Amino acid sequence: MRSIRLAALAAATAMIALATTASAQDAGSEVYQERCSQCHVLNGVGQGPSLIGVVGRKAASLPGYPFSAALKKSGLSWTPANLDAFLESPTKLVPGTAMRAVVADAAERKSLIAYLATLKR
Repeated sequence: MRSIRLAALAAATAMIALATTASAQDAGSEVYQERCSQCHVLNGVGQGPSLIGVVGRKAASLPGYPFSAALKKSGLSWTPANLDAFLESPTKLVPGTAMRAVVADAAERKSLIAYLATLKR
């Protein structure tokens, strides 16, 4: 009987974790639409580079986009922590970057990064 309760508890915990992740991704999708989609298209190149596959990618490495010299020289990879810092203050992390849009709210940044992590090639 105890093992059934433990299994049920584990299943409930997993469902809550999935629901929390899904809601963060949904919130992140909304942040993307409101704050990012004007410049960053998901397929192709817009005013900004495509964000598909951005999480984990080396900064300024997407072929076919004219990145700023500052971003090319930054040596960054787009880890969640670096994306968080960049979205909070792009010019503080990479002085001279062309990126000017800011996501000031930490919860919005977290949701946005969770959403971007789902975008794979």
